[in-house]
Amino acid sequence: MSQPIPRIVRATVTPILISDPPLLNVLGVHQPYTPRTIVELETDTGATGVGETYGDTEYLEVARNLAKAVIGKPLTALNGLHDLAYDSAGLTPGTVNEFDPAGLRGARTNEKIVRSVVSAFEVASLDTLGKALGLPVHALLGGKVRDRVDYSGYLFYRWAEHPVEDAPRDDWGAALDPEGVVRQARRFTDTYGFRSFKLKGGVFPPEQEIAAIKALAEAFPDHPLRLDPNGGWSVESSVRVAEELDGKLEYLEDPTTGIDGMAEVRARTGALLATNMCVTTFGEIPEAFAKDAVQVVLSDHHYWGGLHATRELAALCRTHGVALSMHSNTHLGISLAAMTHVASVIPDLEYACDSHRPWQTEDVITEPHRFTGGAVEVSDAPGLGVELDRDALATLHERWIELDGFRDRDDVAAMRQADPTWVQPPLPRW
Repeated sequence: MSQPIPRIVRATVTPILISDPPLLNVLGVHQPYTPRTIVELETDTGATGVGETYGDTEYLEVARNLAKAVIGKPLTALNGLHDLAYDSAGLTPGTVNEFDPAGLRGARTNEKIVRSVVSAFEVASLDTLGKALGLPVHALLGGKVRDRVDYSGYLFYRWAEHPVEDAPRDDWGAALDPEGVVRQARRFTDTYGFRSFKLKGGVFPPEQEIAAIKALAEAFPDHPLRLDPNGGWSVESSVRVAEELDGKLEYLEDPTTGIDGMAEVRARTGALLATNMCVTTFGEIPEAFAKDAVQVVLSDHHYWGGLHATRELAALCRTHGVALSMHSNTHLGISLAAMTHVASVIPDLEYACDSHRPWQTEDVITEPHRFTGGAVEVSDAPGLGVELDRDALATLHERWIELDGFRDRDDVAAMRQADPTWVQPPLPRW
């Protein structure tokens, strides 16, 4: 006799703040604390699961509404989460603001917010279902094709510390020149074994960042390198950098903004271009692929709406001969587990995935992941293979209550703490 499908009886949304180093990018600098949202689900059979996503106010409001709406729904009703999120929040498709200062992913639209929230509920549902069935999430996605997922060391220009009192501190020191970047890369290699590197650019004029890549190439001749200025360069600057670094990069990520700009850089240089800015929704794919603007899509299950959507994206890329890798945001261990599971089931993942994770020293799981040889082992434990650390969750939630000035990430505002005259730079900067 078949068993009834478990139904959701409890859905909890907990906003938290996690500490973040003073990492620089094209818009400014990371704030001392970054908001995240943790989603917990429980079914009428007692099974539980967790998910994670952005914690900014707009995302949090949608998540809280969706948490109420999923009560009583079948745990397996994943295809209905998207419409349920729209209906429960009273949203309609459209642009919320002209530019997203935190995520560097173009206009912040309701669709992007909804998909990011749905991703956390979908992951929590899969985690719950996996625990109920005694199966790992990768088995629910069709089965893993690799036992380890490679990640790339994520290098940043950075200050030694935040310019505000009582901000979190670390012992990494400043990295503001090629020597500092190479020093950071050596520590990443020694500590985590990373076998490739990505440098977040767009901070200094292109010539300085070219020098940093050349220094990395000399110091690590066997490590593939990437450079990502988050659309900070004009087409002309992008062409110049691509030509100067020809043969030294495995790909150049979002050198300029927009599909047309990327297509022109590609046509003029033949450089391999990756993106997590001009292709972040399914609607942007036809034009970008038709114009050969993008040769590597950096997927992100938060952007695309979950793990099943990531598999759909992988199939589209495979069909059009476009490579796939994985973008990262300032995430914790729940998201890293989800990233690792979905990456393990994609057969043609050609490049190491991104991860901010080594920069985040706090977590809400009892046993944070370990990078060995630059890779994370794919768990075969039921669900995601992680357990929620309730004491840590409570502590980080209490921080969210107390530090209400950090509930929306804003790299421009954070930069003003050091430079009161700083304004949001127009893109391109150079």
